[in-house]
Amino acid sequence: MKTNQENELLDNWLSITNIQMSIINELESALQKNHNLSLKEFYVLYFLSQTSDKSLRLQQLQEMVGLSQSAISRLVGRLEAKSCGALQRHICEEDRRGIYTSLTTLGEEKLQRALDTFHNILQSCFSKGNLQRELQSLMQKL
Repeated sequence: MKTNQENELLDNWLSITNIQMSIINELESALQKNHNLSLKEFYVLYFLSQTSDKSLRLQQLQEMVGLSQSAISRLVGRLEAKSCGALQRHICEEDRRGIYTSLTTLGEEKLQRALDTFHNILQSCFSKGNLQRELQSLMQKL
């Protein structure tokens, strides 16, 4: 039989997970509606934008985004497609097995527009009174 303290930890964890999922769902919906981007696609554009040369190996992106090799390859393929043109794939000169993808100018522009939406949604979520109360209550319990 679990103690009340152990059950409270589980309840706190579930509350944190519910808050996160609620925000993720809002972000996913707004990015899809306004920019035709999934949250994972947004993360790929963002992670690439944070590097000095706007380029990463697919394997690095796979780990950062948390997708399988085939899933990241499909996602990058969609962002490279002529209809989007946000990424460009290239082979590493030093290691011919290494495949890189880099952010294009179009991709940077798409990311900048999506960042505005992303920040607006986060601002909206975190300014909701009930979310602030729930987070404060959780912090006091932890």
